[in-house]
Parts: sequence; C-alpha cells; structure tokens
Amino acid sequence: MEDFDLNESLNGLWEKLAAWMDSIILALPNFLLAILVLVLFVIAANYASKLLNKLLQFKIKQDSIREMTVKIVKLIIILIGFFIALGILELNTILTSILAGAGVVGLAIGLALQGTLNNTFSGIILSFIPELQLGDWIETGDFAGSVTQISLRSVVIKEADNNYVVIPNSKIVQEPFKNFSRTPRSRVMLDCGVAYDSDLELVQNLTIETMQSLFAQQGSEEVEFMYQEFADSSINFIVRFWTPVTNRKDILVAKNKAIIALKKAFDENNINIPFPIRTIDFTNNLSINKPGESE
Repeated sequence: MEDFDLNESLNGLWEKLAAWMDSIILALPNFLLAILVLVLFVIAANYASKLLNKLLQFKIKQDSIREMTVKIVKLIIILIGFFIALGILELNTILTSILAGAGVVGLAIGLALQGTLNNTFSGIILSFIPELQLGDWIETGDFAGSVTQISLRSVVIKEADNNYVVIPNSKIVQEPFKNFSRTPRSRVMLDCGVAYDSDLELVQNLTIETMQSLFAQQGSEEVEFMYQEFADSSINFIVRFWTPVTNRKDILVAKNKAIIALKKAFDENNINIPFPIRTIDFTNNLSINKPGESE
C-alpha cells in the first residue's frame, strides 16, 4: 500500500514536471523575444542618451542638469522596453500590479518630496529658457548678482559685495526677475534740478548736448529731457540716455560720468544746482515787561 502511494506520487510529480516543461518549451520563443526586445531597448537607451548628451551640451551649460536629464530619458526608454517585454510574455496581471504599485509609490514620493520635486522640475525648465544663463546679472526680490550656478535645486548668484546667495529654483520660475545681461544696451535715467532763475531752454539744450557728447546714441536712440516739477528749492528734471549695460555696475558708472560732465557744463555756464537751505532766526521779539516799563 505504501509502495503504491509512493509510485502514484512520483507519477503525479513527473506529470507536473512534464507539463511545466511543455509550458516552458511553448513559452520559450516569447521568452527569448522578450529578452531580445529588452536588450534592444537597453542598447537604444545608451545610444539615445549619448546623442542627447551631445545635443544638450550646446543648450545646457550646467553638467548636473544635463546628466540628470540624460538619465531620466534613458530610464524612460528602458522602462518602455521592460513593459513591452512583459506584454510579449503575456504577464498582464504582473504588469497591472507593477503599474498600480508604481502609481502608489510615485504618489507617496511626490507628496513627501513636493518642494524638492518642484525645485527639480523648475531647474530643468530654467536650463532650457534663454532668459537665464551662467554669468548673467539678475535682480530678484531683495537680491542682485551674477549667476554662478544653475543646479536641479537652486540658482546661486554672487552679489556685488562678493557674497553668494542660494535661491530655490521655484522662486525664480514663479516670481519675476530682472536680467541685465540679455540686452547689450539699456536706458539710464538721471534726476537733477536747477535754480528758479535759470534759463530753462539753455539748461535743456546744454544737458542734451552734454549727454550726446558723452554717450553715443545708436539708431533710433536719443537723449530725452523732461522737466518734472516745481520743487521747494529747484525746478527738477530727468534726462534719459542709452549706453551699454549688462549689470548694475554699468549703470552706476554711466551715472557717475554723467554727473561729473553735467556739473562741469553747468559751472561753465553759471547754472546753479541749488540745495535746500534752512535759516535760523535768533531774534526774540517777545518781552516779559509791560509796555512803558524799564528793564
């Protein structure tokens, strides 16, 4: 009885092994095809990543962003090949489970790293837009400086006082910033005032001539002069002129030259630039004595 049961068990085992072997033999072509597809996609991902890296070298100067972009594209291509291979093997249940699990894990990671992912995607966006490049002088919020680094997390600028400021990428993308380096020339504005007894037409003509001789205007550019107001001690005006500007220092240098030249021209033509004067009267007209009484 025991021998009979043992033989029956062995026969059942052999039958199962044979069934498995038949299944393996039947699935072998699909298995080999799936492996071939996966290998081809891996090879394609390697070639595509190398080609993309060469193309991005002309567009993205930051190595960290370029390398991360290449890795993401390479991973996407390999995942596509992996899912196609699972489809060839008719493992639809496993494929569905993987996609569902990936969705849940991706949602959890996205919620946990919301700020980090925001900065990462903002860094990728910044690497492709021409409005912000390494070496540009920008102003955003209370900070101004030259861009020294653009990473997947932040933009680093070097301010005029030689200190570095790290700004999250999301701040640059979501909030306005001013880039002085995207245009080779900018209009500089200078405020001044002259005395009330000045010849206003002479002041206007002299100011325009001085600015034109100091700063060459190109094309349709011109020096603009407008009186603005009757102030307490002067008639104020603004003069605007074009000059090469790629950072804040260029504006300060241009204003410095303009002020020196304008003051010299006004002095030579006896034009006064007034300043507020306060007069203190020490005369005391009050008396504690009654009229007619001697002190």
